[in-house]
Amino acid sequence: MLKSINCGDLDTNSVDNSVELAGWVHRRRDHGKLIFIDLRDRSGIIQVVFNPEHALQAHNKAEMLRNEWVIRIKGSVSLRPEGTENSNLASGQVEVYADELTILNESLTPPFYINEDSEVDEALRLKYRYLDLRRENMKNTLIVRHKVVKHIRDFLDAEDFLEIETPILIKSTPEGARDHVVPSRLYPGKFYALPQSPQQLKQILMVSGVEKYFQIARCFRDEDSRSDRQPEFTQLDLEMSFVEQEDILGLTEDLFTTMLETLFPEKSFEKPFPRLTYEEAIRDYGIDRPDLRYGMKMVEVNEIAADIDFRVFQDVVASEGIIKGFVAPGCANYTRSQIDDLTDFVVSHGAKGLISIGVDDSFDVDEPEMDNIRSNIMRFLCVNDVIKFIKFMGAMPGDLIFLIAGEFQSTNSALAALRHEMGNRLGMGEESQMNFAFVTDFPLFEWNSEESRWTATHHAFCMPHEEHLDQIESAPGDVLAYSYDLICNGIEVASGSIRVHDRGLQERIFGVLGYSQQEVSDRFRQLLDAFEYGAPPHGGIAPGIDRLVMLLLGKSTIRDVIAFPKTQSQIDPLFEAPSEIEKSQLNELRLKLTSAD
Repeated sequence: MLKSINCGDLDTNSVDNSVELAGWVHRRRDHGKLIFIDLRDRSGIIQVVFNPEHALQAHNKAEMLRNEWVIRIKGSVSLRPEGTENSNLASGQVEVYADELTILNESLTPPFYINEDSEVDEALRLKYRYLDLRRENMKNTLIVRHKVVKHIRDFLDAEDFLEIETPILIKSTPEGARDHVVPSRLYPGKFYALPQSPQQLKQILMVSGVEKYFQIARCFRDEDSRSDRQPEFTQLDLEMSFVEQEDILGLTEDLFTTMLETLFPEKSFEKPFPRLTYEEAIRDYGIDRPDLRYGMKMVEVNEIAADIDFRVFQDVVASEGIIKGFVAPGCANYTRSQIDDLTDFVVSHGAKGLISIGVDDSFDVDEPEMDNIRSNIMRFLCVNDVIKFIKFMGAMPGDLIFLIAGEFQSTNSALAALRHEMGNRLGMGEESQMNFAFVTDFPLFEWNSEESRWTATHHAFCMPHEEHLDQIESAPGDVLAYSYDLICNGIEVASGSIRVHDRGLQERIFGVLGYSQQEVSDRFRQLLDAFEYGAPPHGGIAPGIDRLVMLLLGKSTIRDVIAFPKTQSQIDPLFEAPSEIEKSQLNELRLKLTSAD
């Protein structure tokens, strides 16, 4: 080894020891006679002193040093002089007097500061990712990610799970997104696909008698990127045989709570995790992954609105739409400009408009006056209408009532976005607060109005509730599944279900989804055939590692917790990918490029 100890491991117990160190020049300070170097390796930073009276040759070499040069030091550890200690460093009580200096490699001037936590354009950071990863924040992120994955492995090993790798080159099967496809050289005109998840493979492992399986799985989906999506991502894939839903939820809760208690003791969370049904989540929050750090539950007010002579209300009630809203505490003094800004916001999320009713601090329900009310539909309201809204929605003087009227799905979606926006504006989300919850009983199917067909809410392999088995074909929209999500602070952290393990039932579900018998045979034969050889009841869950680490570290995008991510536009600036390939490679694959129409 070129070093005998790590920089960050030096402390007062190391005083008078001879050491060999190696790392990067983090910062250089020339004080005339003395030269000070902050030497950095992965473990931390140590101050190195070059004194010409102690080691002239080393001192002369140190005059050449610049930031990010790679060097090796031989020297002895001393206490820092009183008053020069650095409490910000674990090694801040000591320093190393250099006897020898070896320059292992020089460095160009980096395109951004590595020894400062300054803002840097993301494209530049990703182009020079090897430099970005040297920065303290990114280094710590990689360490935390390692510890999270190690905790998962240790926990599941103690629970008697087997870690098993599954193939990366598989057959293209529909699982909710486009596949990334890989042409085969040996079989021209045929293609592999990169797995969107190991869904069928883990179910086949259950048929194989593994009983308890997990994998830190790489998954690939050809879908548009966003802050919590990448074309390739990592998830914990977990499957168990002979289990019911509660077994999986209990195991998942134990995994997450032990992780938080061990690795993140500063985080606060509620135990046991609260439970919401899908229906309750949509009713109260308009979305199946609400941020429960905020209050502001939603309330449907169709009954009140139906008696108000306001055409928007009347039209929505007549068309069996929904009028729904929530109370923003202490926001009655919002200005017209602020309301207009929020109106534009909800319109961008699918609403046709935003109704606001501000209740001034001086409003008295017993002696109400319209002068104490501000609303953009004031001319359609009377005092009794306002009192009904206040009482029904639980508003207090000083609060602001928001209402949206429209079609069910778009209204809930826009209100959910507005609630999240108001929670952020009002500072309701403490970063140290982790509001986990399980959302259960998702519908098995949902209607895709654009394609006029039923699609799977989670995926096609979820087990329906027993009492709904005879409704699969006759009333698909009423069928609930043993499927569930783990959510936290407005993010879906994990998704799972009890799986179908009967061929006949699985084929019925495929039929509702519109697959022909030939399509079912072509895409799912391997799984369906396996079901006929003694498939046990089984189920699982798949937490996203990237999203989890993003959440734990308070990052705004998973790109900041992945070592080598793609940009928002799915470009890799480091390797300049995607890129063209040689014509000879295309010829080997029997592929020919054509221009897009």
